Amino acid sequence: MTALEAVSAYLPPERVPIDSLAGELGLTDTQVRMFRRYYGLAEVLREPTGTITDLMLNAAAKLSELRGRESQVRYVVQARTLQAIAPYPEDPLHDVVRALGLRHARAFAVTQHACASGLLAVEMAGRLLAEDGEPGALALVFVGEKAFTPSARMIPGTALMGEGCAAVLVGTGRRDRLLSYASATHGEFNAGLSLTAQMSLEFQQRYPDALAEVILAAVARAGITVADLDVVLPHNVNRVSWVRVARNVGIPVERLFLDNMPVTGHCFCADSFLNYVAARELGRLRPGDRYLMAAVGLGSTFAAAVFEH
Repeated sequence: MTALEAVSAYLPPERVPIDSLAGELGLTDTQVRMFRRYYGLAEVLREPTGTITDLMLNAAAKLSELRGRESQVRYVVQARTLQAIAPYPEDPLHDVVRALGLRHARAFAVTQHACASGLLAVEMAGRLLAEDGEPGALALVFVGEKAFTPSARMIPGTALMGEGCAAVLVGTGRRDRLLSYASATHGEFNAGLSLTAQMSLEFQQRYPDALAEVILAAVARAGITVADLDVVLPHNVNRVSWVRVARNVGIPVERLFLDNMPVTGHCFCADSFLNYVAARELGRLRPGDRYLMAAVGLGSTFAAAVFEH
């Protein structure tokens, strides 16, 4: 069974107040107030000098469970939102593979689900390991990116992007077992940030129900109900959208882990995994707890997964 053997989080040292981003992002004072007061955002993470390679290596350095087990890693997967993450001909993922001594592993990227690609990568890695049937084999999944272009720094009217990164060691054991995974792609919104005003409005209207649908599907596939979820580890877009979705599906708002949202920004595919590490360190996850990760990728894919701690 697919399991999270270990998860590490790297949070860059620089936290930038969203007020200071107004000029860079072309935000009015009213829009800044909306992000701060209505959406619950205050700061975003920035790696001022580091590259995407540095983000991944810093996350891997905190993954102590990887040390001494490098030979067991069969796959290295970078789950990302952006198709282009560095100028040609740079290849950050393979630079990381070489630096970590993992040249024997198969390395590839998953981008098709945008910000929901992290959950896809974990589920896919588990299936690959299961099909190989090699005892003790592992996959290493990286999530989190650099907001290295203006269009990658904000989802207008929705979220501000941060630069945290997580490294996820996937195995087939019984620790943090993946109980279910569900996803749905609504291809009519494939234009993403280039949607027309009319289609953008339609997407906003359908968003809560579409996310609720995959949450309920994942919960049902896990053989439980939403009442059995102890913690929800969301993607950090904004507070108001998550409160609305939680109420729609019957999840008590206090079970949403929203602690990181004001201080990290939306860190692409990494949010749920950064939230996992924070919740674990704060004692919000106990043995036997069932928790849900959920994410939405522009384009548009909705995904949710249920795990048992």
